[in-house]
Amino acid sequence: MVSTHLVSALLPLVFTSFLFVQPHPSSGHANPLKTCNFDKIYQLGDSLSDTGNLIRESQTGTSSAFASLPYGETYFENATGRCSNGLLMIDYIAMAADLPFLVPYKDNDGDFRHGVNFAVAGSTALPADNLAAKNIATMLTKSSLGVQLDWMSTHFSSMCTRERDCIEKLKNSLFMVGEIGGNDYNYALLEGKTMDEVKNIVVDVVRAISNAVRRVIDYGAVRVVVPGNIPIGCLPLYLTAFQSNASAAYDEDNCVTKLNDLATYHNHQLKEAIRELKQDYPNTVIVYGDYYRAFQHLFRDAESLGFDGASSQKACCGTGGDYNFNLSHLTEICGAPGVPVCRNPNEHISWDGVHLTQEAYKIMSEWLLSDIVPKLHCPI
Repeated sequence: MVSTHLVSALLPLVFTSFLFVQPHPSSGHANPLKTCNFDKIYQLGDSLSDTGNLIRESQTGTSSAFASLPYGETYFENATGRCSNGLLMIDYIAMAADLPFLVPYKDNDGDFRHGVNFAVAGSTALPADNLAAKNIATMLTKSSLGVQLDWMSTHFSSMCTRERDCIEKLKNSLFMVGEIGGNDYNYALLEGKTMDEVKNIVVDVVRAISNAVRRVIDYGAVRVVVPGNIPIGCLPLYLTAFQSNASAAYDEDNCVTKLNDLATYHNHQLKEAIRELKQDYPNTVIVYGDYYRAFQHLFRDAESLGFDGASSQKACCGTGGDYNFNLSHLTEICGAPGVPVCRNPNEHISWDGVHLTQEAYKIMSEWLLSDIVPKLHCPI
């Protein structure tokens, strides 16, 4: 079990004038979402999709590792607040729709004509006070899913003069509700909660996500993607924290079995909630985003996809241990002075032990888009 003293050492990673470059896809770039004619994308979530809200939220955010190089070095040559060396899945989704990258809500000078990114690194599905009542502390941001939805409400109030006006303006928008919920489990696990204790909050987390979907539909959402969790037992953070000499502790992919079982359990509950939502909202297209299988595709076919098979479970940016990730020392995590970065991040799946590289997110987004585009039932 992970001991509580590890939490402070992991804060810069787990809870997680800047340059924001707009994409200019070449004429040969595939735009599989273009047939949907989306003119806006709205994103709720955590560090898998935050494009700069955390670093703008507070002094704590501006001093986080995500606010400086090597974060962002591959694509932007500068840090943007993205928890990667470059682009995230939402960036590739925007490009697939032939839209600009999403601007973070906290960017006071942001151009929101093509949507808004409300995601915040380190955010949770459950409100901070709800987690506190379960003796689970949120460590960096209080901007939970509910807070992000309140931001969304404020934004829509500013762009719509009446409810019907907002429904009309949002009919060609894509809503991404998540990925969210992973940090609820991260915080609990890193504080030493048992697996049974963590599983007991899954129903509450899924209910919060389901209620968020209901809320965006009430705003006028017509097409909603609700992503599930990735196999967290394959990440260097957890491979290090739960390292064991017992072969039974690992699954067929040499990932921590009980952690992937947790993600699978969450995803099963989430798919059941989506099934109920579809019954309640037959005129809204609600699609499960299978991040778990997208990651499995990436992980299991790593070598054929161009990744270094020997480094598939090692962080590109970091040092120490079997997985290039040190749980104990802040001076040895990605972004700390002198911590090395691998020569070619495109050959690595993990960027910093917690988040993925740009290339990994690209592969996952390609798989995800091939899976969800037909399910969105866009006009041909």
